Amino acid sequence: MAFQDTNGNFLKVKCLDCGNEQIIFDRAASKIQCIICGKTLVEPSGGKADIKSQILEVLQ
Repeated sequence: MAFQDTNGNFLKVKCLDCGNEQIIFDRAASKIQCIICGKTLVEPSGGKADIKSQILEVLQ
């Protein structure tokens, strides 16, 4: 049995409400909220997550 690569990336995102920057996974399986103001940054969608914040950088 071979290991399957998820082809996911970590992203540095910026909250549109308060400007806080966080690192998230682009295939998140649960809702991710800003740790400062609580705004939803990412919602799961069964594959690539629905990103509701500004992407600043794709981390390798």
